[in-house]
Amino acid sequence: MAKKKSVFECIECGYKSAKWMGKCPACGSWDSFVEITEEKKAAVSKTPSKILKFDEIEKEEIERFSSGDSELDLVLGGGIVPGSLVLIGGSPGVGKSTLMLKLAGNINKKVLYVAGEESPGQIKIRAQRLGIKNKDLFIMPEIVVENIINEIKNYDLVIIDSIQTIYSEKLQSAPGSVSQVREATFELMRAAKENKIPIFIIGHITKEGSIAGPRVLEHMVDTVLYFEGEASRELRILRAFKNRFGSTSEIGIFEMTKQGLISAKNKSFFSKKALPGSAITVILEGTRPIVLEVQALVSESYGVPKRSATGFDLPRLNMILALLEKKLNLPFNQYDVFINVTGGIKINEPAADLAIIAAIVSSFRNRPISKESVFIGEVSLVGDIREVPGLEQRLKEAANLGFKRAIVPTKPIEEPLKCYEVKEVEKLIEWM
Repeated sequence: MAKKKSVFECIECGYKSAKWMGKCPACGSWDSFVEITEEKKAAVSKTPSKILKFDEIEKEEIERFSSGDSELDLVLGGGIVPGSLVLIGGSPGVGKSTLMLKLAGNINKKVLYVAGEESPGQIKIRAQRLGIKNKDLFIMPEIVVENIINEIKNYDLVIIDSIQTIYSEKLQSAPGSVSQVREATFELMRAAKENKIPIFIIGHITKEGSIAGPRVLEHMVDTVLYFEGEASRELRILRAFKNRFGSTSEIGIFEMTKQGLISAKNKSFFSKKALPGSAITVILEGTRPIVLEVQALVSESYGVPKRSATGFDLPRLNMILALLEKKLNLPFNQYDVFINVTGGIKINEPAADLAIIAAIVSSFRNRPISKESVFIGEVSLVGDIREVPGLEQRLKEAANLGFKRAIVPTKPIEEPLKCYEVKEVEKLIEWM
């Protein structure tokens, strides 16, 4: 007969102890231990799996079907893979449930939406606002994972909202604890693989920005998506941080409207009016070039100079300002400098360095830059301007949007627009 014993588990990190403790020695959380009952099962002998020779293993072809949204398909690597387990995380109110409900409405298949947080009536109100008319969409208000597993085989796609509310009756711990999240995810993973049914799991995130629950959760699933954006702003970005069936460098751009989430791939992230402190650049997210505007405000300081950057790396801004002081003798130690990237997009590559410098100098001298010009290039610590990958692709995107000139470190073989070659920071100032 199975032996039972009582242990204490930290609901934050899963650390187990034979006695209750006020502070978890693993993660440092206070008053996070709860008592659970563990069952020790007798070891059962199993026949070991057959060893296969590598040359004799047949290659599996990955089959996909469309989600009905080009942006989501792009991030997933081309579409939904049957039997895949996809985890999507994001801050509260960013639109995770709206995105999944849109998926359930777009896809022409039998979908089961497991509601662990909202009532069916609340989901129906949101679905009507989004204009969802899928007659094969079914809502299941359930939080017991065993009951969910029994219904999964009857559907073509399953959405779990959210994994923190699902629990297994095999464990005594509370829903949302580390052990419950781990057990529920494992059962869903096994059901997805056995029945070849794709399952999308919504997960909450912690204050640190990582998905709540054990770290092993992200290792168990096939794909991890993060939905980024501020609830007060319309723009949303979907990124893949792990994808066993595709690239992790692609992003999906959405806009939150009264009708729900819509594709924002054709949205402009720049103003056509020339004002001091504004410059245009082209960044590359995966294979997608994005033309956006960087803004700078330089004002005289009356104390310790302030430095602030929204959407841009602050240490890199400090490096650029130090470079401008040394190479151009600009007294930024007496000025406050603020940088903002429009649209809520975060720049994670150095190709925007040239545009940042142009915007700073434009604001400092109070001279506007022509809105027909784009700045693309990386600036080094020694003051030279270096090439960036995908330059031709960036220039083609800028030309398609009507730009006439580009300031670049090296002219490409094909010039979709007029290119001016600038090798050093000093030459950029001369051109301006």
